[in-house]
Amino acid sequence: MSRLRILVLGPECTPERVSIALVTYCHAVALAQLHDVTLVARASVEDGLRRANAPFRAIEVVRTPLSDRIWSWVFRRILKSNPDSQVRTALLYPFHIAFEWRAWRQVRRRIFAGEFDVVLRVVPITAVLPSPFAFFLRKGPIPFVIGPINGGLPWPSGFGQLEKQKEWVSGLRNLYRYLPFARSTYRHATAIIAASSQTYAEFLPYRDKLFFVPENGIGRSTCSKDSRRPELGGKLELIFVGGLVPRKACDLALRAAAPLLRNDLAHFSVVGDGPERNRLENLTRSLGIEKAVTFYGWLSHSEVLSRMRSADVFVCPSVRDFGGGVVFEALAAGAVPVVVDFGGPGDIIYPEVGCKVPLTNENDVVAEIEKTLANLANDRDLLSRLRQQGMVYARERLTWDAKAEATSRVLNWAVRRGGRPDLPPPKMLYPERAS
Repeated sequence: MSRLRILVLGPECTPERVSIALVTYCHAVALAQLHDVTLVARASVEDGLRRANAPFRAIEVVRTPLSDRIWSWVFRRILKSNPDSQVRTALLYPFHIAFEWRAWRQVRRRIFAGEFDVVLRVVPITAVLPSPFAFFLRKGPIPFVIGPINGGLPWPSGFGQLEKQKEWVSGLRNLYRYLPFARSTYRHATAIIAASSQTYAEFLPYRDKLFFVPENGIGRSTCSKDSRRPELGGKLELIFVGGLVPRKACDLALRAAAPLLRNDLAHFSVVGDGPERNRLENLTRSLGIEKAVTFYGWLSHSEVLSRMRSADVFVCPSVRDFGGGVVFEALAAGAVPVVVDFGGPGDIIYPEVGCKVPLTNENDVVAEIEKTLANLANDRDLLSRLRQQGMVYARERLTWDAKAEATSRVLNWAVRRGGRPDLPPPKMLYPERAS
């Protein structure tokens, strides 16, 4: 692959935050190991980027002080400082457009002077926030690539957890197609990188320039190389890691594990915190499993990985999860994932490295996870095999380096320096639309 000069649009990329900001920063850094990357970012993350001393060719800082002040007020007063709100995504539209307009004014002369080979937008990850850059570059001189983009997961029925968290704005999602720059973003993009099967299916009309690359990744240092085998006859060590919010459905994990826990065949560690904690603690008492469950609250990342490495099974019944980065970490640490076959986790796990249960309804999911856990408890050879294969899979396929290499193949194709990469999604949700 050719070494490219890439202008990366990553307004929120920083190593000093979590979630999307950290995910996209790690991706940009991995690309910078292979290419000459100029990162375009907001002034609010500049200090963190400078401190990190990442191998970027340059950092282009975009300053929008008035827009930043207005957004800060909106976030505090209207959104009540809730970063997980879908309303937040909707309200970001004008602020995101303002950022890209200002960024274009700063770099357009350098683009037309031939300083870059391609523009890649990595943030925002959501598909509903378009990019004016695609319109600005519609006649050249360099291609525009967007992704990985994610989102569009439906709210499946049969789960009370989702009814507690679903927001009114969810029903308005498809209106984004009528916003300025929405259609031109994907019509004029040279390549579209989807981060999930769901998003891939949504953009099938652009199948000739559509590719799949997962949203998340892991550092090589996260990958475990130990060869321990689950202790024969010992307790099955179960772990849940994540926010204790309705859609993460920790209650389903506890209900499914209850038979093993009541019979002193397992121990369950719950790592995370949130508004559901009191209800979950009450649930353990009502199920008679409170002595076999430990709530740790939030732990440092290193502590989370340590507990993952000591666990046998990572139980992740999240009923609406886009990326599922914690599933990557579980595989790398050697905790065999048990997930619901939906969204990001369903894309990443396959039978040789973990277990998936169908997304049906609460009772069926609990019953299927219960059977899966009982099988793993009784078949330690299977557990050991899944563990070892999962760690190899993580080292070879799920690192940031692997993600950067896949993205590089797309970028080289976009600038006509390589053939079209074969990067299909792990499953096709709507095959009839591909005909």
